[in-house]
Parts: sequence; C-alpha cells; structure tokens
Amino acid sequence: MSKIFHPDSPLLRFLDKVADVMILNLVFIATAIPVVTLGAALTALNYTAMKIVSGESTSVAGDYLRSFRTNFKQATLLGLAVVGLALVLAAWYVVVDNLDVPIIVRIVLLVVFYLVAFRFVLAMLYVFPYNATFENTVLEVLNNSRLMSLRHLFGSLAIAAVTALPVVITVFYPRVAVYGLLWFLIGFAGIAVVNAVLFTRIFRTYITEPTTEPAESEGTR
Repeated sequence: MSKIFHPDSPLLRFLDKVADVMILNLVFIATAIPVVTLGAALTALNYTAMKIVSGESTSVAGDYLRSFRTNFKQATLLGLAVVGLALVLAAWYVVVDNLDVPIIVRIVLLVVFYLVAFRFVLAMLYVFPYNATFENTVLEVLNNSRLMSLRHLFGSLAIAAVTALPVVITVFYPRVAVYGLLWFLIGFAGIAVVNAVLFTRIFRTYITEPTTEPAESEGTR
C-alpha cells in the first residue's frame, strides 16, 4: 500500500498531471476572459500543454505567463487575422446562400465553400501551437500552418476530431459534460494536452531538421 502513495508511484504522477491540467485550465480561462487576449491565451495554453507532455514543465503557471507575455503582441495580431479570415468566409457563405442562380450552381458553390472552410479550420488549428513553438512573422505562421495541416493530414484530422468531439458531446449530451462544468475544471487544457501529443511529434520533425520546408526559416522558442 505504501508504494501506491510513494512520490514516484504511477498513481501520484498521474494525479500530479491532472492537477497541472486543472491549473492550466483555470489560468487559461482567467486570461482569455477579456476576449482581446484570446490569441495570447491560446498560444500560452498550447505552449504549456506541450511542456507538460514533454515533461519539461517545472511550473505550469510560470510557463503559461512567460509565454503569454512573450507572445502577446504577435498572438493578438494572429487572433485578429483568424477572426478576419473567418468573417470573410462567413460573408462568402451569406453571398452564396442568397444568390439568385440555378440550384445546381448554388450546390456547387456551397460544396466549394465547405471545402475551403474545412481547409481553413484545419490550418487554424495549427496557428497558435505553431506560434508557441517557432519564431516567425504573422504571415509565415499563417502560411506554414496551412502547409503543415495539409502535409500532416492524418494528424490534422485527429487533432480536429479531438477538438470537435467534446464540443459535440457538450451540445448533444450536456449531462455527460455536467452541463459545461467540465469545461471550467479541465476541458480546454485537457483538449490542448491531448492535441499536444500530436503537435510535439509533428513539430519535432522541423526542429530536428531545420532545412525542411515549410519550416526553413523557423527558430524555436
């Protein structure tokens, strides 16, 4: 029995990780509330999640706040860019949906829209984890995120599934998510940590092989 409660026992290591994720979730929510800080909060969330997964985190709050401060300006610009692109897509949908054209033409235009929107979502999933890992300009972050999301398509689909599944469960089966309570306890950070397993594997390719496109101009943070 004493081995179970030993500091290095699997149980206590697991509970320690759970505590780290809960702390990360609370810090993320606190810093994301102003909305305008969401880009910096998402960057810091992914940075700290990858630190936790790699076993390099010594202080969850310290790692988070360090990334939040360091990346605040660029992450905020990235957040605005993502919102701007999303608004362009929304405007495109409104225009297409209200065009006075034959039904077959509208269907084709809507199919094209959904394909573009899907590619947009996959690319945007990479933006803030990428920004947390590499030092690039805003345009380079957006472009490299787009390229990586396509190059690592299966990983991108897995990341999209991990991100979307909890949302679907919360909407259609709210009791399972305790009517949103789990989001405040562990939800955001939990998703980030699971995705961090995939992101660290993907990004490691470019960190160990710096001359490989699209990361040829990247420097790690």
